Amino acid sequence: MWWAQLLNTVTGLLGGGVPTISIDFLLVAGGGGGGSAATGQTAGVGGGGAGGYRSFTSQVYDLNVNYSVTVGAGGAGGTANGGVRGSSGNTSTFSSTNASGGGGGSGGITGNVTGLNGGSGGGSYGFPLNTNSFGTGNSGGYSPVEGYAGSYGYTDSITYTTGGAGGGSSAAGIQVTSNNGSTGGAGTSNSITGSSVTYAGGGGGGAGASGTGGAGGTGGGGAGGNPSGGGTSGTANLGGGGGGAGNSSSVAGGSGGSGVVIFKYSDTRTITIGSGLTGSTATSGSFKITTITAGTGNVSWA
Repeated sequence: MWWAQLLNTVTGLLGGGVPTISIDFLLVAGGGGGGSAATGQTAGVGGGGAGGYRSFTSQVYDLNVNYSVTVGAGGAGGTANGGVRGSSGNTSTFSSTNASGGGGGSGGITGNVTGLNGGSGGGSYGFPLNTNSFGTGNSGGYSPVEGYAGSYGYTDSITYTTGGAGGGSSAAGIQVTSNNGSTGGAGTSNSITGSSVTYAGGGGGGAGASGTGGAGGTGGGGAGGNPSGGGTSGTANLGGGGGGAGNSSSVAGGSGGSGVVIFKYSDTRTITIGSGLTGSTATSGSFKITTITAGTGNVSWA
């Protein structure tokens, strides 16, 4: 009705409308863990995929309203002597917006040799050679995408088998055809804090019987293990994937790095960080930057 529209317009002009705040925010989910080799195995295994990465600007929210926040934890690496796949990372959330946890990297026994899908996909084991065994990225189906696929492990069927790498938020895991582990996919740089930081790099694949473990992707990805070495964990609060273990059953895969939720808003506003969340606020120019590093709870602005 025309009179209802007129009433709403007048109410807004008189200051009776709901007060709002414009917020830029970044969501990074937890990275996936790297896998571990099986007992008696001489092969590297897959690195974990990076946590999903999503960035938003000028989003309008109501003041004095509680909004839920969760910072996704990283997935555990595969345990030593297990030959098991790394666990996938956990989702990060602000209100109704999510970023998906990274996919776990492959282990080294039947049933665990493929990487898992996730925000970015986990890398695969190399034997038998299967070029479709890595995990795919962007499991949330978002546009723009939150992450990319892992890479498959490689084998020459005679002397070595290496682990594939986890995908990153800006590139897939890099493929190799040697006894070196694959390099994790690159992450994405963001300057919401006032300085450039790269987030969500994929975990490197583990080395075969010789060679070196794959490097972690820029943005906190953990390196894959060298021969007889364990995978390196992804960096906390960057959402990096954990590195896959090298060719020894006595070592574990690296754990995925935890995610982060970051808000940027006018310095005229004040945030309340609820119980259950760990966070801090700094000032950059005419903005406040609040970084939530762990937990689940509510935030509100006044």
